[in-house]
Amino acid sequence: MGDTRSTLHGMRALAHPLRMRILSLVTDRAMSAAEVARELGDSQPNISYHLRKLADAGLVEIVEEVPIRGGIAKRYRHIPPAVAAPREPGDSDQLLAEALAAGLGVRTARRKQGTSAETVTDAELWVDPQVWQDMVAHARELSLRLRDAAQPPMTPGTVRVSTTISMFEMDRC
Repeated sequence: MGDTRSTLHGMRALAHPLRMRILSLVTDRAMSAAEVARELGDSQPNISYHLRKLADAGLVEIVEEVPIRGGIAKRYRHIPPAVAAPREPGDSDQLLAEALAAGLGVRTARRKQGTSAETVTDAELWVDPQVWQDMVAHARELSLRLRDAAQPPMTPGTVRVSTTISMFEMDRC
């Protein structure tokens, strides 16, 4: 998504909180609409609709088609560019922040009873530019390590977790 129009289209596609949850599930692993629907407790037609919207926005791709009971199941995957490399600043930043906040709210409501957030940081700080660059690199490494460690939903011996990381330099005023 190189130009502003396609980036804005992608961010608008994320405005629905269910689509953020779908992207989380299909990040770096292929899943069909039926598999996503089972994981999210939603209907397969509804998930198919949202997967098509995400595909139209270029946020997921069909990586394989598998024959199932006389039909063809499309399996979708999302490779997040924001994890692999920094994004260019633009008008879509506010839409992305709103989508992340909505997704965080939904996932927080689904927190396992009796547990608390392991790490919560919400701050405006003044730091040395080199410290800032180091922390951004560490956050990117953390995101990649989590992504690489991700297993298919409900894999025995795994726990379901949530993470949202957004770091940016602010104006001086």
